[in-house]
Amino acid sequence: MSDHAVHLTPTGPPETVLATEGAEIEASLAAALAADEASRRAAVSAVAATHPQSLFAWASVGDLARDDVEAYAAYRVGYHRGLDRLRQSGWRGSGYVRWSHPTNRGFLRALDGLRRAAGLIGEGDEEERCALFLRQLDPDWPPAA
Repeated sequence: MSDHAVHLTPTGPPETVLATEGAEIEASLAAALAADEASRRAAVSAVAATHPQSLFAWASVGDLARDDVEAYAAYRVGYHRGLDRLRQSGWRGSGYVRWSHPTNRGFLRALDGLRRAAGLIGEGDEEERCALFLRQLDPDWPPAA
C-alpha cells in the first residue's frame, strides 16, 4: 500500500456527522443481533430488508455473511448507501467522517468491511483504495479497540 498525505487548509477540512438512524431501526437491529446464533443472520438480514437505508444493518449483514462474496456484496451496499447519506448530509466528496462520532460508524464499518472482503477475494486495488479512503476520512484510522 502506498501512503498519500492528506492536505489540510489552515482551518482543516470540513467534518460530516451522519444523523442517527432512528430508534425503531436501532431497536430492531439490537434485537436481531441479540437473537440466538442459529437465527441471528436471518434476523439481521430481515432488518436490512425492512430498513435498507440502515448502514449499521448492512455492516452487520456483512459481518455475519456465510462467505467472502456475500460479505463483499453486503459491505458494498452499505458503502454505497453510506455515500448517498453522506452527500445528503452535506459531504461534497472530501472532508472528515470520523469514527469518534458513533453515527458515522455504520458507514465506516461497511467501508472497512469492503476493504477486508476485497482483499479476501483478490481485489487488491480496491482493498488499497478503501484503506486510503478510510485514512482520508479519519486520519486516526484505525480506531482503538
